[in-house]
Amino acid sequence: MEEMSQSPSSTPEIDLDPFEDFLCFSVYSTGLAFNRIYKPLLDRLGLTYLQYLAILALARQDDQAVSELGEKLFLESNTLTPLLKRLEAAGLVERRRSAVDERVVRITLTDKGRETAEQARCVPAELLETTGIAVEELEALNGAIKKLRGQLRGK
Repeated sequence: MEEMSQSPSSTPEIDLDPFEDFLCFSVYSTGLAFNRIYKPLLDRLGLTYLQYLAILALARQDDQAVSELGEKLFLESNTLTPLLKRLEAAGLVERRRSAVDERVVRITLTDKGRETAEQARCVPAELLETTGIAVEELEALNGAIKKLRGQLRGK
């Protein structure tokens, strides 16, 4: 009798190796690997990865509402607020209530924050060099991951 090969969708879950066959583990462990590469690059700027992203987001569009920034970073306010307080304590951002609507808190970069954002401009190139993967391949991979994220988020 000829043995039939099974497609991944018909393979019983018990036979799957979570460390080799689960996309979620591949994404998770790749994120950890990225964090190890980012850490020394960001330590010299005195930033965590999420702080780095917040600074970059504000450098692209300064004077954002906290809610806008949270949407871009996929963070809830209970995670974002302490992060912004630490950036404010470091003198990188200023938080202030909107003059139009007191319920809205707006975030702006300080001069020191703009300097830090400028210093951070070299980080993507350094990270790209570390991957050893062609830009076109990384762009295709990024597009596929963003598509998957959209599907998982229902968008």
